[in-house]
Amino acid sequence: MAPKILIFGAGGVGSVYCWVLSRAIPESNIVAICRSNYEVASQSGFTINSTIWGSDLHVRPRVVRSVWEAAAESQSQPFDYIVVTSKALRTSPSTAELIYPAITPGKTAVVLMQNGIGIEEEYASLYAGDDVPILSTVVYLPATQTAPATIEHKVIEHLHIGTYPASGVPETHKHAAQAFVDLLKTAGATATLHDDVQAQRWGKLLVNGSWNPICALTRLRDVQFMRSGGGKHGGVKENEENEALQLVRDVMLEIASVAQACGYKDVDEKVIDFQLGRATSRDLPGIQPSMLADALEMKSIEVDAIIGNTVRIAREKKVPIPMLRTIYLLAQGLNASFSLAK
Repeated sequence: MAPKILIFGAGGVGSVYCWVLSRAIPESNIVAICRSNYEVASQSGFTINSTIWGSDLHVRPRVVRSVWEAAAESQSQPFDYIVVTSKALRTSPSTAELIYPAITPGKTAVVLMQNGIGIEEEYASLYAGDDVPILSTVVYLPATQTAPATIEHKVIEHLHIGTYPASGVPETHKHAAQAFVDLLKTAGATATLHDDVQAQRWGKLLVNGSWNPICALTRLRDVQFMRSGGGKHGGVKENEENEALQLVRDVMLEIASVAQACGYKDVDEKVIDFQLGRATSRDLPGIQPSMLADALEMKSIEVDAIIGNTVRIAREKKVPIPMLRTIYLLAQGLNASFSLAK
């Protein structure tokens, strides 16, 4: 029997993976929880325009408004996977609590396709004692919802997957991770299984913990911000002359120091320079990080998942991070201002 999958948060990433998974299992086995795009998605499904797979791609999963409605769908066949693609925000109730009615212990694995570090803890705490595999992932999938249920996907698609925690879990949890990787590969996606995926999380955090808040606070895309830093031709190619680029590198160094204090020694200057090289190779205006997109629309940003948890871990490990702590406080203030404006 083909696996049954619930997508919690059918925005850009969730919608693309609806289509991807439909290449391996029937559309009727995919249930997507939608909010603002519910009317269009329920009537016409999702349209994906991808530079990798092609344009005008369509998928019509079962579309619902809530977890309770989705849970009713699981009476005849429980969900094998609940894929969480919503933003990692502090909510009440939490996302871990919201999806719980759709979980069948011993059957359902929870797949976290969210940014940040330390985001798995609320799930592990709530599900302690239940046999619920938690699969942590790192997603490289630039996808933007340009209109309700219409998604633009560009450049890359790669999912790194591992259990949380990395060790000490039942063998069935490892099997669930491997099965999900195999399912994605059958669908033609790129997926890599890791014994410990946290190294990949820290590697991506170098980018998300620096560019995301800096771009949101300055209202500039990454290349636009670099061009603001001086130096020849804007200094983008001359790192040592560009104060803006040096700021980003210094913040990345602080994040790397926290990762190393957690035992991830390979998150080092070599990785930092690789990540910076990707940015300096881009032309104007550059990439618009998700925090900048949300800030421009005065939506809540993932400040705690991406920056706040890093600051908390640094405090626990007694790692000095003065620049990142300052950015965290400023980003918190920016986030709070959206509520005041409304």
